[in-house]
Amino acid sequence: MVGRSLRQIVWARLRRDKVAMLCLFIVTFMYAVAIFGPFIGGFFGLDPYKLDTATISDLGGRPVLPNGGISPQHPLGVEWGTGRDIFAQLIFGLRISLVIATSATFITVVLGTVIGIVAGYTGGLTDTLMGRLMDLILAFPFLLIILALSGVLTQRLTNLGVPEGNPSRILYLILVFSVFGWPYLARIVRGQVLSLREREFVEAAVAMGARRRRILFSEILPNLWAPILVYATLTLPAYIGLEAAVSFLGVGVLPPETTFGAMLANSVNYMNVVPTYLFIPGTVLVVLVVSFNLFGDAVRDALDPKAIH
Repeated sequence: MVGRSLRQIVWARLRRDKVAMLCLFIVTFMYAVAIFGPFIGGFFGLDPYKLDTATISDLGGRPVLPNGGISPQHPLGVEWGTGRDIFAQLIFGLRISLVIATSATFITVVLGTVIGIVAGYTGGLTDTLMGRLMDLILAFPFLLIILALSGVLTQRLTNLGVPEGNPSRILYLILVFSVFGWPYLARIVRGQVLSLREREFVEAAVAMGARRRRILFSEILPNLWAPILVYATLTLPAYIGLEAAVSFLGVGVLPPETTFGAMLANSVNYMNVVPTYLFIPGTVLVVLVVSFNLFGDAVRDALDPKAIH
């Protein structure tokens, strides 16, 4: 009998989980829409920036047609006051939200993994300093810091050469999410490394004269992929929700660009008269976040060596 690799075992467990497969399909579909959004928009003639004044009334900009202006030309309706297509805004808003969340998750995982491994294996003064740095970062009120430093740091990024406007705002959110997110993973990795550094294979590598870099990233890191992967699959949807929250509070991208949070913020003013404007982006956001979370739970269960399948 040919033995199976860990990847084959995990994939076999995931395939037996119908909910996980459904969530994986939804997540993959969302990423495909975000990646090919401009091509989809061009093929169907969707333009999130086009002001279709024929679809709104002259009195307050209310959609002429019922249910928020839903029609064959605008399958999800139009935005109050501008007539911009909501379906097109969802496609392009999804792109920005996933860019921010995915980039911040990647940086968070890299920083948390490297710092956690170094702190856990080195110990001593390095471990103490890293631990105090984690405590200091975790002590800050995260949301208040994002709101308070938005104007100052986006202007600083612009002075450093980042294009003014939305590029600097997007980069600001990515950096802030990453800076305040890595200590959580670093603590998890550090705890695992404290146990792994006493294992026989690490002691054997030390006895053979292996360099520290090889020990950290060739011997210890491969044994950390399970918690790192689980943390990443659960952090990414958290960042999607956080991006929506800060955009709702006005720290996200500027019009005419939009994200889920910006659409929800605009829809609140018209919730009583056009509830679909709030319901549609809210539903897509909930489905996306829940799919990521359920898939992350499935990955955690599949990577659990004690799980019975």
